[in-house]
Amino acid sequence: MQETITRNEDRGSEKETLMQLVGFMIGKELFGVDILMVQEIIRETPITSIPDSPDFIEGVINLRGNIIPIIDLRKRLNLMSGQESNDDIWIIILNVQGRVTGFIVDLVTQVMKVPVDSIKPPPELVVAGLKSQYISGVCKIDKRLLIMLDFDRILLVEEIKKLNAMKRS
Repeated sequence: MQETITRNEDRGSEKETLMQLVGFMIGKELFGVDILMVQEIIRETPITSIPDSPDFIEGVINLRGNIIPIIDLRKRLNLMSGQESNDDIWIIILNVQGRVTGFIVDLVTQVMKVPVDSIKPPPELVVAGLKSQYISGVCKIDKRLLIMLDFDRILLVEEIKKLNAMKRS
């Protein structure tokens, strides 16, 4: 969601476009996703495992009659820091290209308004690897860096086909 605010200052007015992001943590890293993609955030939901599914797919949940695949974002982004915390499960339900998918994160922090011009493209060294193509930008929040994820690219075409097959069975 983008909105424009106007600041009246001594030297005139300045327009600034803001983007609303839902912030979440994986390990000690801060990530963000456009609030328009977020359908809801849920906790403490039983997840049913799916046999022969990729490692990062935890299973499926039944959310008000809809079967939704659940992806462990820590595993998908290869952010395994030696500790897996399944104590508090936070699931962000996103609409990704018309597919409703849940993503397990460690903690959902807050909704933030970030000036669009403060979002910088990721460094070339980071995106040089094919696996890092899902980082859409980086911005500074307080004294931390927030990594914006492009959930449209998190899943590869073959993985999307597997998810669609899971829904049909």
